[in-house]
Amino acid sequence: MTHSQSYQNKTVLIAGASSGIGRVMALKLAEEGANLIVTARRREKLETLAEEVERRGGQCLALAADAEDTDAAAQVVARAVETFGRIDLAVLNVGGAPALDMREMNAREVTAYMRSNYDTVVNYLFPVIGQMVAQKGGVIAHTNSLAGLLGVPLQGPYSAAKGALRLLVDTCRVEFADDGIEFVSIYPGFIATDATVGDGMPAPFELSEEEAAARILRAIRAGRWDYSFPFPTSFLAKLGTVLPKRLVVAILGKDFREQRAKLMSMRNAGTAHGN
Repeated sequence: MTHSQSYQNKTVLIAGASSGIGRVMALKLAEEGANLIVTARRREKLETLAEEVERRGGQCLALAADAEDTDAAAQVVARAVETFGRIDLAVLNVGGAPALDMREMNAREVTAYMRSNYDTVVNYLFPVIGQMVAQKGGVIAHTNSLAGLLGVPLQGPYSAAKGALRLLVDTCRVEFADDGIEFVSIYPGFIATDATVGDGMPAPFELSEEEAAARILRAIRAGRWDYSFPFPTSFLAKLGTVLPKRLVVAILGKDFREQRAKLMSMRNAGTAHGN
């Protein structure tokens, strides 16, 4: 597939499409005449999206499914192939987390974020890989995070899940190189979505969903293996991977104490308001 070409009459699966970046990408691809399979948990939002996709010129199959359910994810992929015959592009845009203070968490709560940010992608990734091996090619793009490059304060479990996913996809590039499958790893910084409003996390250099979706589509078309943005937060995250660890821990530790204090203040204010 030539990356610069339109997705007209190409089949695109978007997991995590009911809102945010996934929804915006679906609408942009609909305008190119793509055949879309959109999936997420919220059926009503998916059906509304499917109607909008078809108004913009695309065909759309909306399938509600829980990405944490391995069988449900496999069934979505099977239905996509049954309906359109193949999958040219899969965009795995699932996961997320609010501010997470590990000082207040137990093991069960930590591993829950591994399921919601690692398992959810894997459950779609391997059925899609199986299909693309059979059809001898395709592109798989997944939304990772700059938090997957180093341990970010108040995002520890989320960072761990994204870091594991980064390593898994890097290994897939090696093991499936002869099958014509291309992998695009996207590492965004802070994106303004409904899910992030009031989540207690600072969001420097935050971008809109529209801008993020446009950048991601450009990276996919260009065949970028790894694409991180925006530059300021991307540069700082990458710098944190090469500086001496003691220095990084000292810097992040200061930030953690400041942000934890703000988070506690927000919670106390919310409790007082509730009373």
